[in-house]
Amino acid sequence: MRVNAYAAPAAGQPLAPTTIERREVGARDVLIDIEYAGICHSDIHTVNGDWGPQPFPLVPGHEIVGRVTEVGSEVTRHQVGDRVGVGCMVNSCGECDRCTSGDEQYCVQGMVGTYGATDRDGTTTQGGYSTHVVVDADYVLSIPESLDAAAATPLLCAGITTYSPLKHWNAGPGKKVAVVGLGGLGHMAVQIAHAMGAEVTVLSQSLKKQEDGLRLGADHYFATSDPDTFEALAESFDLVINTVSARIDVSAYLGLLDVNGALVNVGAPAEPLDVNVFALLSNRRSFSGSMIGGIAETQEMLDFCAEHGIASEVEVISADQVNEAYERVLASDVRYRFVIDASTLD
Repeated sequence: MRVNAYAAPAAGQPLAPTTIERREVGARDVLIDIEYAGICHSDIHTVNGDWGPQPFPLVPGHEIVGRVTEVGSEVTRHQVGDRVGVGCMVNSCGECDRCTSGDEQYCVQGMVGTYGATDRDGTTTQGGYSTHVVVDADYVLSIPESLDAAAATPLLCAGITTYSPLKHWNAGPGKKVAVVGLGGLGHMAVQIAHAMGAEVTVLSQSLKKQEDGLRLGADHYFATSDPDTFEALAESFDLVINTVSARIDVSAYLGLLDVNGALVNVGAPAEPLDVNVFALLSNRRSFSGSMIGGIAETQEMLDFCAEHGIASEVEVISADQVNEAYERVLASDVRYRFVIDASTLD
């Protein structure tokens, strides 16, 4: 089946309308009529070639929400009419220890990304900036009906990217959590950490989003451009989640950690980050990374967000505004996520 889509023809080139072919619905597949597709900073890094060569032309998009319109003969988890979502991966080996323990995102053979990856059948995956997608049912999530469809879309990446490390590093009552950056990822981290019961501090370049941060659940808000911030907050936190995709002074942020504290990177800058080992040795600190979550954990996150009324703050755009949206993301001119209305692709 051929469907309408928006694709990047080459690295650094504007996205343009096109058509792509979706595979036939197999016995274990689900056909989804896409309603919304989120724009993630990862999409921009990928199509600009920041993360290496890509199989162009490429349709980005790994935050997808829509309705099931067809299911394969062996599918029992989803039915026609269900509201569902697809996140950053659409397949994995399903057999290694990581996959069987719920960490498919760290599959030994490599998880299959929603776009720009080689699927198990040898085809190149194409993402959610399109009208329809066919996905293995095991990688399709149920979206609670209580969540607004557009506002739920970024949960499939930004939501799970922040929920997973917050859960893994035991954010909760009695824990002090700092979130670096109040963007697409950061505004989700603040809401989730607050709902988990942690004391939440936002560390942002300036105070211009302070009102938003406090409204979203932060207890404190500091400007990192003020050198006094790092002195005032030294050894204050159990966990620091870094959501920005630019270089930071890692050692300065490590200095904010208490004994056994962890600085966890979820933002993915194109350039390497420097680490002063002595900043780690002091207070037995750790510097770690985290990448999305497994399917079961992603479903847990969606249910958690529905229970606590958590969603992304979004600006819905038409498909022909995608290139302008990319420019605005790079200029930090969005609060807090762009979501494409897929009906504008028809």
